[in-house]
Amino acid sequence: MSIRTEHEIHGRRKGRNVGVGIMLAGFVVLIMALTFVKITQIDFANAPGTVGPASGTEVTD
Repeated sequence: MSIRTEHEIHGRRKGRNVGVGIMLAGFVVLIMALTFVKITQIDFANAPGTVGPASGTEVTD
């Protein structure tokens, strides 16, 4: 049994698979970054002059 050379279609598929993998990794990083920013965002609901979450009235200090 001899080792066969790789067909050229496999080389093209490999290139596409690498491209799809890079795009998928970029999408995962984007989702992680958005999640991190949303989790660590300062809660502005208690800032002066904002509407309270439950009562719907303006918060005054």
